[in-house]
Amino acid sequence: MNRSQLSEAAGIPFGEGPDFEATGVTEDSRRVRPGFVFAALPGVHADGHDYAARAVEAGAVAVLGGRGGLRELHGVPYLGAPAPRRATALLAQAFAGNPTRRQCVLGVTGTNGKTSTAHLVRAVLSRAGRPCANFGTIAYHIGGETLNAPHTTPFPEDLAAMFARALAAGDRHVVMEVSSHALDQDRAAGVQFTAAAFTNLTQDHLDYHGDMDRYRAAKGLLFSAVTPDPGAEWPRFTVVNEEDPAAPYFRGLSAVPCHGYGAGGDVRAEGVRMLFSGTAFRLVSPWGAADLSIRLAGMHNVSNALCAAALCLGLGLDVAEVAAGLESLDKVDGRFEAVNAGQPFHVIVDYAHTDDGLANVLRAARALCEKRVITVFGCGGDRDRGKRPKMGAVAAQLSDFCVLTSDNPRTEDPHRILLDVEVGLQRAGKAKGDDYLVIESREEAIHTAVSMARPGDLVMIAGKGHENYQIVGTERRHFDDRECALAALKALGHG
Repeated sequence: MNRSQLSEAAGIPFGEGPDFEATGVTEDSRRVRPGFVFAALPGVHADGHDYAARAVEAGAVAVLGGRGGLRELHGVPYLGAPAPRRATALLAQAFAGNPTRRQCVLGVTGTNGKTSTAHLVRAVLSRAGRPCANFGTIAYHIGGETLNAPHTTPFPEDLAAMFARALAAGDRHVVMEVSSHALDQDRAAGVQFTAAAFTNLTQDHLDYHGDMDRYRAAKGLLFSAVTPDPGAEWPRFTVVNEEDPAAPYFRGLSAVPCHGYGAGGDVRAEGVRMLFSGTAFRLVSPWGAADLSIRLAGMHNVSNALCAAALCLGLGLDVAEVAAGLESLDKVDGRFEAVNAGQPFHVIVDYAHTDDGLANVLRAARALCEKRVITVFGCGGDRDRGKRPKMGAVAAQLSDFCVLTSDNPRTEDPHRILLDVEVGLQRAGKAKGDDYLVIESREEAIHTAVSMARPGDLVMIAGKGHENYQIVGTERRHFDDRECALAALKALGHG
Protein backbone atom coordinates (compact mmCIF):
# COMPACT_ATOMS: atom_id res chain seq x y z
CA MET A 1 0.00 0.00 0.00
CA ASN A 2 1.20 3.53 -0.75
CA ARG A 3 0.72 6.57 1.44
CA SER A 4 -2.70 7.41 -0.02
CA GLN A 5 -3.97 3.84 0.37
CA LEU A 6 -2.74 3.72 3.95
CA SER A 7 -4.62 6.94 4.67
CA GLU A 8 -7.81 5.48 3.18
CA ALA A 9 -7.45 2.21 5.13
CA ALA A 10 -6.87 4.04 8.42
CA GLY A 11 -9.74 6.45 7.74
CA ILE A 12 -7.65 9.55 8.42
CA PRO A 13 -5.56 11.95 6.29
CA PHE A 14 -1.86 11.44 6.82
CA GLY A 15 -1.04 14.73 5.10
CA GLU A 16 1.45 15.46 2.38
CA GLY A 17 4.89 13.97 2.24
CA PRO A 18 7.09 11.60 0.27
CA ASP A 19 5.37 8.49 -1.02
CA PHE A 20 6.42 4.98 -0.12
CA GLU A 21 5.20 1.40 -0.36
CA ALA A 22 4.34 -0.51 2.80
CA THR A 23 3.86 -4.25 3.15
CA GLY A 24 2.75 -4.62 6.78
CA VAL A 25 2.37 -2.99 10.18
CA THR A 26 3.48 -3.92 13.68
CA GLU A 27 3.73 -2.29 17.09
CA ASP A 28 6.66 -4.52 18.11
CA SER A 29 10.02 -3.24 16.87
CA ARG A 30 11.37 -6.80 17.03
CA ARG A 31 8.85 -7.86 14.40
CA VAL A 32 9.68 -5.17 11.88
CA ARG A 33 10.61 -6.40 8.41
CA PRO A 34 11.72 -4.33 5.41
CA GLY A 35 8.69 -2.43 4.10
CA PHE A 36 6.78 -2.36 7.40
CA VAL A 37 5.11 0.59 9.09
CA PHE A 38 6.17 0.73 12.74
CA ALA A 39 3.39 1.79 15.12
CA ALA A 40 5.01 3.74 17.94
CA LEU A 41 2.35 3.26 20.61
CA PRO A 42 2.48 4.22 24.29
CA GLY A 43 2.79 1.24 26.62
CA VAL A 44 2.57 0.61 30.35
CA HIS A 45 6.33 0.60 30.84
CA ALA A 46 7.68 2.28 27.70
CA ASP A 47 6.78 4.46 24.72
CA GLY A 48 7.03 2.92 21.27
CA HIS A 49 8.79 6.06 20.04
CA ASP A 50 11.82 4.96 22.06
CA TYR A 51 12.12 1.99 19.72
CA ALA A 52 11.50 3.82 16.46
CA ALA A 53 15.20 4.10 15.57
CA ARG A 54 15.59 0.34 16.00
CA ALA A 55 12.52 -0.22 13.79
CA VAL A 56 13.92 2.01 11.03
CA GLU A 57 17.22 0.16 11.18
CA ALA A 58 15.26 -3.08 10.68
CA GLY A 59 13.64 -1.70 7.53
CA ALA A 60 10.57 0.30 8.62
CA VAL A 61 9.52 2.67 5.80
CA ALA A 62 7.36 4.85 8.05
CA VAL A 63 6.49 5.43 11.70
CA LEU A 64 2.87 5.77 12.84
CA GLY A 65 2.21 7.60 16.09
CA GLY A 66 0.13 10.11 18.00
CA ARG A 67 2.56 13.03 18.11
CA GLY A 68 1.37 16.12 16.28
CA GLY A 69 3.60 18.33 14.14
CA LEU A 70 6.04 15.63 13.09
CA ARG A 71 6.57 14.95 9.38
CA GLU A 72 9.46 12.54 9.72
CA LEU A 73 11.33 10.56 12.35
CA HIS A 74 14.76 8.98 11.99
CA GLY A 75 14.75 9.75 8.28
CA VAL A 76 11.40 8.13 7.36
CA PRO A 77 7.88 9.64 7.07
CA TYR A 78 5.96 10.08 10.31
CA LEU A 79 2.24 9.37 10.03
CA GLY A 80 0.42 11.30 12.73
CA ALA A 81 -2.89 9.85 13.93
CA PRO A 82 -5.24 11.20 16.61
CA ALA A 83 -6.02 7.58 17.63
CA PRO A 84 -2.87 5.64 16.69
CA ARG A 85 -4.01 2.34 18.23
CA ARG A 86 -7.18 2.36 16.16
CA ALA A 87 -5.26 3.33 13.03
CA THR A 88 -2.83 0.45 13.64
CA ALA A 89 -5.64 -2.09 13.96
CA LEU A 90 -7.38 -0.80 10.83
CA LEU A 91 -4.13 -1.04 8.87
CA ALA A 92 -3.49 -4.56 10.19
CA GLN A 93 -6.90 -5.69 8.93
CA ALA A 94 -6.29 -3.98 5.55
CA PHE A 95 -2.90 -5.65 5.09
CA ALA A 96 -4.58 -9.00 5.83
CA GLY A 97 -7.19 -8.32 3.12
CA ASN A 98 -10.04 -7.39 5.52
CA PRO A 99 -11.08 -11.03 5.99
CA THR A 100 -13.94 -10.27 8.40
CA ARG A 101 -15.91 -8.67 5.55
CA ARG A 102 -16.37 -12.24 4.30
CA GLN A 103 -16.93 -13.85 7.69
CA CYS A 104 -19.65 -14.08 10.31
CA VAL A 105 -17.91 -12.78 13.45
CA LEU A 106 -19.60 -13.25 16.83
CA GLY A 107 -18.06 -11.28 19.70
CA VAL A 108 -18.66 -12.26 23.33
CA THR A 109 -17.83 -9.88 26.16
CA GLY A 110 -18.52 -9.86 29.90
CA THR A 111 -16.69 -10.42 33.16
CA ASN A 112 -17.45 -14.14 33.37
CA GLY A 113 -18.68 -16.81 31.00
CA LYS A 114 -16.94 -15.72 27.78
CA THR A 115 -14.91 -18.88 27.33
CA SER A 116 -17.70 -21.37 28.01
CA THR A 117 -20.13 -19.42 25.84
CA ALA A 118 -17.66 -19.28 22.95
CA HIS A 119 -16.99 -23.02 23.17
CA LEU A 120 -20.72 -23.72 23.17
CA VAL A 121 -21.25 -21.52 20.11
CA ARG A 122 -18.46 -23.28 18.23
CA ALA A 123 -19.92 -26.67 19.17
CA VAL A 124 -23.36 -25.70 17.87
CA LEU A 125 -22.15 -24.15 14.61
CA SER A 126 -19.66 -26.91 13.86
CA ARG A 127 -22.25 -29.64 14.43
CA ALA A 128 -24.68 -27.76 12.18
CA GLY A 129 -22.17 -27.87 9.33
CA ARG A 130 -20.91 -24.31 9.71
CA PRO A 131 -17.12 -24.51 10.27
CA CYS A 132 -16.31 -22.12 13.10
CA ALA A 133 -13.04 -20.79 14.45
CA ASN A 134 -12.74 -19.82 18.11
CA PHE A 135 -10.38 -17.12 19.36
CA GLY A 136 -10.42 -17.46 23.12
CA THR A 137 -8.65 -17.35 26.45
CA ILE A 138 -7.61 -20.99 26.47
CA ALA A 139 -6.74 -21.59 22.83
CA TYR A 140 -7.36 -20.58 19.24
CA HIS A 141 -9.21 -23.16 17.15
CA ILE A 142 -8.61 -22.53 13.46
CA GLY A 143 -9.42 -24.96 10.66
CA GLY A 144 -9.33 -27.97 12.95
CA GLU A 145 -6.00 -26.88 14.47
CA THR A 146 -5.56 -25.81 18.10
CA LEU A 147 -3.02 -23.15 19.08
CA ASN A 148 -2.15 -21.82 22.53
CA ALA A 149 -3.66 -18.43 23.36
CA PRO A 150 -1.18 -15.96 24.93
CA HIS A 151 -3.78 -13.16 25.18
CA THR A 152 -7.56 -12.97 25.64
CA THR A 153 -7.63 -10.87 22.48
CA PRO A 154 -4.47 -10.92 20.34
CA PHE A 155 -2.62 -7.83 19.17
CA PRO A 156 -3.98 -6.28 15.96
CA GLU A 157 -1.52 -7.74 13.45
CA ASP A 158 -1.89 -11.22 15.01
CA LEU A 159 -5.67 -10.95 15.14
CA ALA A 160 -5.89 -9.91 11.50
CA ALA A 161 -3.59 -12.77 10.48
CA MET A 162 -5.73 -15.23 12.45
CA PHE A 163 -8.90 -14.11 10.69
CA ALA A 164 -7.18 -14.49 7.33
CA ARG A 165 -5.89 -17.93 8.31
CA ALA A 166 -9.36 -19.00 9.48
CA LEU A 167 -10.93 -17.82 6.21
CA ALA A 168 -8.32 -19.67 4.16
CA ALA A 169 -9.03 -22.81 6.21
CA GLY A 170 -12.75 -22.59 5.44
CA ASP A 171 -13.91 -21.11 8.76
CA ARG A 172 -16.46 -18.57 7.59
CA HIS A 173 -17.78 -18.29 11.15
CA VAL A 174 -15.63 -17.03 14.03
CA VAL A 175 -16.61 -16.70 17.67
CA MET A 176 -14.21 -14.65 19.75
CA GLU A 177 -13.88 -13.53 23.32
CA VAL A 178 -13.40 -9.78 23.42
CA SER A 179 -11.86 -8.40 26.61
CA SER A 180 -12.38 -4.92 28.01
CA HIS A 181 -8.64 -4.27 27.66
CA ALA A 182 -8.72 -5.15 23.98
CA LEU A 183 -11.76 -2.95 23.38
CA ASP A 184 -10.28 -0.03 25.28
CA GLN A 185 -7.02 -0.41 23.34
CA ASP A 186 -8.77 -0.67 19.95
CA ARG A 187 -7.16 -4.05 19.22
CA ALA A 188 -10.32 -5.24 17.48
CA ALA A 189 -10.86 -2.06 15.44
CA GLY A 190 -11.54 -2.97 11.84
CA VAL A 191 -13.17 -6.30 12.74
CA GLN A 192 -16.62 -6.39 11.16
CA PHE A 193 -18.78 -7.94 13.87
CA THR A 194 -21.98 -9.67 12.84
CA ALA A 195 -23.27 -9.99 16.39
CA ALA A 196 -22.20 -9.17 19.94
CA ALA A 197 -23.17 -10.82 23.21
CA PHE A 198 -22.97 -9.49 26.77
CA THR A 199 -22.79 -12.10 29.56
CA ASN A 200 -22.48 -10.13 32.81
CA LEU A 201 -20.68 -7.32 34.58
CA THR A 202 -19.05 -7.70 37.99
CA GLN A 203 -15.99 -6.11 39.54
CA ASP A 204 -12.73 -6.95 37.81
CA HIS A 205 -9.84 -5.13 36.17
CA LEU A 206 -10.45 -1.89 38.07
CA ASP A 207 -6.68 -1.60 38.42
CA TYR A 208 -6.80 -0.80 34.70
CA HIS A 209 -10.19 0.86 34.16
CA GLY A 210 -10.39 2.80 37.42
CA ASP A 211 -14.09 2.39 38.13
CA MET A 212 -17.10 0.31 37.10
CA ASP A 213 -18.51 2.99 34.80
CA ARG A 214 -15.38 3.02 32.66
CA TYR A 215 -15.18 -0.78 32.77
CA ARG A 216 -18.77 -1.01 31.53
CA ALA A 217 -18.13 1.63 28.85
CA ALA A 218 -15.14 -0.33 27.56
CA LYS A 219 -17.23 -3.47 27.15
CA GLY A 220 -19.96 -1.39 25.54
CA LEU A 221 -17.62 -0.58 22.65
CA LEU A 222 -18.29 -4.06 21.29
CA PHE A 223 -22.00 -3.31 20.97
CA SER A 224 -21.24 -0.01 19.25
CA ALA A 225 -19.18 -1.97 16.70
CA VAL A 226 -22.23 -3.92 15.45
CA THR A 227 -23.82 -1.65 12.86
CA PRO A 228 -26.81 -2.16 10.54
CA ASP A 229 -26.09 -3.58 7.10
CA PRO A 230 -29.22 -4.57 5.15
CA GLY A 231 -27.09 -6.16 2.41
CA ALA A 232 -25.04 -8.36 4.74
CA GLU A 233 -24.97 -12.12 4.28
CA TRP A 234 -25.86 -12.66 7.95
CA PRO A 235 -28.33 -10.72 10.12
CA ARG A 236 -26.82 -8.11 12.44
CA PHE A 237 -27.97 -8.36 16.06
CA THR A 238 -26.92 -8.26 19.71
CA VAL A 239 -27.62 -10.47 22.72
CA VAL A 240 -27.87 -9.39 26.37
CA ASN A 241 -28.24 -11.20 29.68
CA GLU A 242 -31.53 -9.84 31.00
CA GLU A 243 -30.68 -10.98 34.52
CA ASP A 244 -27.72 -8.62 34.77
CA PRO A 245 -28.39 -5.08 36.05
CA ALA A 246 -26.26 -3.67 33.21
CA ALA A 247 -28.55 -5.18 30.52
CA PRO A 248 -30.48 -1.92 29.84
CA TYR A 249 -27.18 -0.08 29.29
CA PHE A 250 -26.01 -2.56 26.67
CA ARG A 251 -29.43 -2.79 25.06
CA GLY A 252 -29.40 1.00 24.77
CA LEU A 253 -26.14 0.87 22.82
CA SER A 254 -27.50 -1.54 20.24
CA ALA A 255 -28.24 -0.07 16.83
CA VAL A 256 -29.52 -3.47 15.62
CA PRO A 257 -32.17 -5.92 16.94
CA CYS A 258 -31.35 -7.06 20.47
CA HIS A 259 -32.31 -10.48 21.88
CA GLY A 260 -32.47 -11.04 25.62
CA TYR A 261 -31.77 -14.30 27.41
CA GLY A 262 -32.39 -15.53 30.94
CA ALA A 263 -35.42 -14.83 33.12
CA GLY A 264 -37.66 -12.40 31.25
CA GLY A 265 -35.69 -12.80 28.03
CA ASP A 266 -36.58 -14.16 24.60
CA VAL A 267 -34.42 -17.24 25.24
CA ARG A 268 -34.81 -18.89 28.64
CA ALA A 269 -34.52 -22.16 30.55
CA GLU A 270 -37.40 -23.94 32.25
CA GLY A 271 -37.42 -26.96 34.55
CA VAL A 272 -33.71 -26.82 35.36
CA ARG A 273 -32.30 -29.95 37.01
CA MET A 274 -28.77 -30.07 38.45
CA LEU A 275 -26.73 -33.22 37.90
CA PHE A 276 -23.07 -33.88 38.65
CA SER A 277 -22.68 -34.89 35.02
CA GLY A 278 -24.17 -31.57 33.93
CA THR A 279 -27.51 -29.79 33.78
CA ALA A 280 -30.86 -30.64 32.17
CA PHE A 281 -33.46 -28.06 31.16
CA ARG A 282 -36.00 -27.06 28.53
CA LEU A 283 -34.80 -24.40 26.11
CA VAL A 284 -37.65 -22.00 25.32
CA SER A 285 -37.44 -19.35 22.61
CA PRO A 286 -39.47 -17.49 19.96
CA TRP A 287 -37.95 -19.96 17.48
CA GLY A 288 -39.30 -23.03 19.31
CA ALA A 289 -38.46 -25.19 22.34
CA ALA A 290 -36.38 -28.31 23.05
CA ASP A 291 -35.39 -30.46 26.01
CA LEU A 292 -31.67 -30.98 26.45
CA SER A 293 -28.86 -31.90 28.82
CA ILE A 294 -25.49 -30.14 28.78
CA ARG A 295 -22.33 -31.58 30.25
CA LEU A 296 -21.57 -28.40 32.18
CA ALA A 297 -22.66 -27.98 35.80
CA GLY A 298 -24.29 -25.04 37.54
CA MET A 299 -26.79 -22.27 36.83
CA HIS A 300 -24.00 -20.07 35.47
CA ASN A 301 -23.49 -22.62 32.69
CA VAL A 302 -27.21 -22.66 31.98
CA SER A 303 -26.83 -18.92 31.44
CA ASN A 304 -23.82 -19.49 29.16
CA ALA A 305 -25.80 -22.07 27.17
CA LEU A 306 -28.70 -19.63 26.77
CA CYS A 307 -26.32 -16.95 25.51
CA ALA A 308 -24.86 -19.37 22.96
CA ALA A 309 -28.35 -20.47 21.96
CA ALA A 310 -29.49 -16.87 21.43
CA LEU A 311 -26.49 -16.19 19.18
CA CYS A 312 -27.04 -19.31 17.08
CA LEU A 313 -30.82 -18.93 16.87
CA GLY A 314 -30.32 -15.31 15.82
CA LEU A 315 -28.19 -16.57 12.90
CA GLY A 316 -31.06 -18.72 11.69
CA LEU A 317 -30.30 -22.18 13.08
CA ASP A 318 -33.36 -24.12 14.16
CA VAL A 319 -33.89 -25.00 17.80
CA ALA A 320 -33.25 -28.74 17.31
CA GLU A 321 -29.83 -27.98 15.75
CA VAL A 322 -29.00 -25.66 18.63
CA ALA A 323 -30.03 -28.17 21.30
CA ALA A 324 -28.02 -30.97 19.66
CA GLY A 325 -24.97 -28.72 19.39
CA LEU A 326 -25.16 -27.65 23.03
CA GLU A 327 -25.39 -31.29 24.08
CA SER A 328 -22.35 -32.21 21.98
CA LEU A 329 -19.82 -30.19 23.98
CA ASP A 330 -17.96 -32.56 26.29
CA LYS A 331 -16.19 -30.03 28.53
CA VAL A 332 -14.35 -26.73 28.63
CA ASP A 333 -10.79 -26.99 29.97
CA GLY A 334 -10.50 -25.59 33.46
CA ARG A 335 -14.20 -24.79 33.79
CA PHE A 336 -15.75 -26.92 36.56
CA GLU A 337 -13.37 -29.66 35.44
CA ALA A 338 -13.30 -32.83 37.54
CA VAL A 339 -10.04 -34.47 38.61
CA ASN A 340 -10.75 -38.14 39.22
CA ALA A 341 -8.47 -40.88 40.51
CA GLY A 342 -11.26 -43.05 41.88
CA GLN A 343 -11.44 -41.17 45.20
CA PRO A 344 -14.71 -41.16 47.25
CA PHE A 345 -14.98 -37.36 47.06
CA HIS A 346 -15.03 -34.78 44.28
CA VAL A 347 -12.13 -32.57 43.20
CA ILE A 348 -13.04 -29.71 40.86
CA VAL A 349 -10.77 -27.16 39.13
CA ASP A 350 -12.26 -23.89 37.90
CA TYR A 351 -11.00 -20.61 36.48
CA ALA A 352 -13.27 -18.51 38.76
CA HIS A 353 -11.20 -15.44 39.69
CA THR A 354 -13.82 -12.85 40.62
CA ASP A 355 -16.24 -12.79 43.54
CA ASP A 356 -19.18 -13.39 41.19
CA GLY A 357 -17.41 -16.20 39.35
CA LEU A 358 -16.42 -17.85 42.62
CA ALA A 359 -19.98 -17.54 43.94
CA ASN A 360 -21.31 -19.25 40.80
CA VAL A 361 -19.04 -22.28 41.01
CA LEU A 362 -19.46 -22.65 44.77
CA ARG A 363 -23.25 -22.59 44.44
CA ALA A 364 -22.95 -25.27 41.77
CA ALA A 365 -20.66 -27.26 44.07
CA ARG A 366 -23.03 -26.87 47.01
CA ALA A 367 -25.95 -28.17 44.93
CA LEU A 368 -23.99 -31.32 44.07
CA CYS A 369 -22.06 -31.93 47.26
CA GLU A 370 -23.34 -34.34 49.89
CA LYS A 371 -21.18 -33.00 52.74
CA ARG A 372 -18.44 -30.34 52.98
CA VAL A 373 -17.19 -27.89 50.36
CA ILE A 374 -13.47 -27.20 50.83
CA THR A 375 -12.24 -24.26 48.74
CA VAL A 376 -8.66 -23.52 47.68
CA PHE A 377 -8.24 -20.04 46.17
CA GLY A 378 -6.22 -16.85 46.09
CA CYS A 379 -6.03 -13.62 44.09
CA GLY A 380 -3.64 -12.44 41.42
CA GLY A 381 -1.02 -9.82 42.14
CA ASP A 382 -0.70 -6.47 40.35
CA ARG A 383 -4.44 -6.58 39.79
CA ASP A 384 -7.59 -5.08 41.32
CA ARG A 385 -7.09 -5.14 45.11
CA GLY A 386 -10.71 -4.20 45.75
CA LYS A 387 -12.04 -7.62 44.80
CA ARG A 388 -9.80 -9.54 47.23
CA PRO A 389 -11.88 -9.15 50.43
CA LYS A 390 -15.02 -9.69 48.33
CA MET A 391 -13.69 -13.05 47.17
CA GLY A 392 -12.79 -13.89 50.76
CA ALA A 393 -16.33 -13.08 51.88
CA VAL A 394 -17.90 -15.19 49.12
CA ALA A 395 -15.69 -18.16 49.95
CA ALA A 396 -16.53 -17.78 53.64
CA GLN A 397 -20.27 -17.77 52.96
CA LEU A 398 -20.39 -20.67 50.51
CA SER A 399 -17.63 -22.99 51.79
CA ASP A 400 -17.32 -25.13 54.89
CA PHE A 401 -13.56 -24.66 54.97
CA CYS A 402 -11.10 -22.52 53.00
CA VAL A 403 -7.42 -22.76 52.20
CA LEU A 404 -6.04 -19.39 51.11
CA THR A 405 -3.04 -19.59 48.82
CA SER A 406 -1.08 -17.84 46.08
CA ASP A 407 -2.57 -17.44 42.63
CA ASN A 408 -0.27 -15.51 40.29
CA PRO A 409 1.41 -13.12 42.74
CA ARG A 410 3.45 -11.46 39.97
CA THR A 411 5.52 -8.65 41.47
CA GLU A 412 3.42 -8.26 44.63
CA ASP A 413 4.29 -9.77 48.00
CA PRO A 414 2.18 -12.98 48.19
CA HIS A 415 1.75 -12.49 51.93
CA ARG A 416 0.26 -9.02 51.39
CA ILE A 417 -2.22 -10.40 48.86
CA LEU A 418 -3.33 -13.10 51.28
CA LEU A 419 -3.84 -10.52 54.03
CA ASP A 420 -6.17 -8.59 51.71
CA VAL A 421 -8.20 -11.76 51.03
CA GLU A 422 -8.22 -12.74 54.70
CA VAL A 423 -10.03 -9.51 55.58
CA GLY A 424 -13.14 -10.84 53.83
CA LEU A 425 -13.13 -14.10 55.80
CA GLN A 426 -12.62 -12.33 59.11
CA ARG A 427 -15.45 -9.90 58.40
CA ALA A 428 -17.65 -12.95 57.81
CA GLY A 429 -16.78 -14.16 61.31
CA LYS A 430 -14.39 -16.94 60.26
CA ALA A 431 -11.52 -17.95 62.51
CA LYS A 432 -8.07 -18.89 61.28
CA GLY A 433 -7.37 -22.55 62.03
CA ASP A 434 -10.99 -23.45 62.72
CA ASP A 435 -12.54 -22.22 59.46
CA TYR A 436 -9.60 -21.55 57.18
CA LEU A 437 -5.86 -21.94 56.70
CA VAL A 438 -3.34 -19.70 54.97
CA ILE A 439 -0.74 -21.66 52.99
CA GLU A 440 1.27 -19.55 50.57
CA SER A 441 2.60 -22.48 48.53
CA ARG A 442 -0.14 -23.43 46.05
CA GLU A 443 1.17 -26.99 45.80
CA GLU A 444 1.10 -27.44 49.57
CA ALA A 445 -2.35 -25.82 49.77
CA ILE A 446 -3.83 -28.22 47.22
CA HIS A 447 -2.23 -31.25 48.89
CA THR A 448 -3.54 -30.09 52.28
CA ALA A 449 -7.11 -29.56 51.02
CA VAL A 450 -7.19 -32.92 49.25
CA SER A 451 -5.85 -34.71 52.33
CA MET A 452 -8.63 -33.12 54.41
CA ALA A 453 -11.41 -34.43 52.17
CA ARG A 454 -13.64 -37.24 53.35
CA PRO A 455 -16.23 -39.32 51.46
CA GLY A 456 -18.99 -37.06 50.13
CA ASP A 457 -16.89 -33.86 50.31
CA LEU A 458 -16.01 -31.62 47.39
CA VAL A 459 -12.67 -29.82 46.98
CA MET A 460 -12.95 -26.72 44.79
CA ILE A 461 -9.61 -25.41 43.45
CA ALA A 462 -10.39 -22.00 42.01
CA GLY A 463 -8.63 -19.19 40.23
CA LYS A 464 -6.39 -20.69 37.58
CA GLY A 465 -8.42 -23.33 35.76
CA HIS A 466 -6.75 -24.21 32.48
CA GLU A 467 -3.60 -22.21 33.19
CA ASN A 468 -0.48 -24.38 33.30
CA TYR A 469 1.78 -21.77 34.83
CA GLN A 470 2.23 -19.56 37.86
CA ILE A 471 3.75 -16.09 37.58
CA VAL A 472 6.05 -15.31 40.51
CA GLY A 473 7.85 -11.99 40.17
CA THR A 474 8.43 -11.81 36.45
CA GLU A 475 9.11 -15.55 36.14
CA ARG A 476 6.56 -17.86 34.51
CA ARG A 477 6.81 -21.27 36.21
CA HIS A 478 5.05 -24.46 35.16
CA PHE A 479 2.15 -25.19 37.47
CA ASP A 480 -1.14 -26.89 36.66
CA ASP A 481 -3.86 -27.19 39.31
CA ARG A 482 -5.14 -30.37 37.67
CA GLU A 483 -1.73 -32.03 37.67
CA CYS A 484 -1.12 -31.01 41.26
CA ALA A 485 -4.53 -32.29 42.42
CA LEU A 486 -3.97 -35.63 40.67
CA ALA A 487 -0.54 -35.96 42.30
CA ALA A 488 -2.14 -35.22 45.68
CA LEU A 489 -4.75 -37.93 45.11
CA LYS A 490 -2.12 -40.45 44.06
CA ALA A 491 -0.04 -39.61 47.14
CA LEU A 492 -3.06 -40.66 49.20
CA GLY A 493 -3.21 -44.00 47.38
CA HIS A 494 -5.97 -43.22 44.89
CA GLY A 495 -5.70 -44.13 41.23
